[in-house]
Amino acid sequence: MNNLNTTRRHFLQGSAGTWAGLVLTSMGASPGAWANDTLAQLWRREGGVLMIRHASTESGLGDPPEFALGQCQTQRNLSEQGREESRAMGRWIQAQPVKPDAVLSSQWCRCQDTARLALGAYENWWPLNSTFAGQGDAKAQALAMRTRLRDLPPGRREVWVTHQVNMTALVEAYPAMGEAFLLDRQVRLLARGRLQ
Repeated sequence: MNNLNTTRRHFLQGSAGTWAGLVLTSMGASPGAWANDTLAQLWRREGGVLMIRHASTESGLGDPPEFALGQCQTQRNLSEQGREESRAMGRWIQAQPVKPDAVLSSQWCRCQDTARLALGAYENWWPLNSTFAGQGDAKAQALAMRTRLRDLPPGRREVWVTHQVNMTALVEAYPAMGEAFLLDRQVRLLARGRLQ
């Protein structure tokens, strides 16, 4: 288990910040395709969820031992770069002809701050909370996310701000900080990338 965590940590640290555009998965585009317009078109046409990993944080992995919900000073928080990334996400979303019907966030401060800086208003939703290092209930949270996705009315658009572990649990892909996955109602990854 220790080797798995070490390998995962090295992969995550090495992958942070590597997505410069979008990589479309089910659309068959090449990995280097510049496709912000395509993501916008898919979201407009299909609806679904833009599931965003919180923006860049201060250095570290997980949270300090004294971590407590509702107490940002005990958590790993957004860096200045992460705050600017969040504002850039907001500019991208505001530039789209369609707007989210709901914005949901993990209760972790780095997710709440990403949502607030990007979109202003948001609602906390417990299934988006981190399950890293045994926190929460990974199975129950993944089930709640899948159920909400499958129950979305056609054409509904939501933004979920969450953590890498939750995104990986749904679609078995690793997002960089600040990266978004576009998921459809069948819990399929349609597109991924930075909203900038």
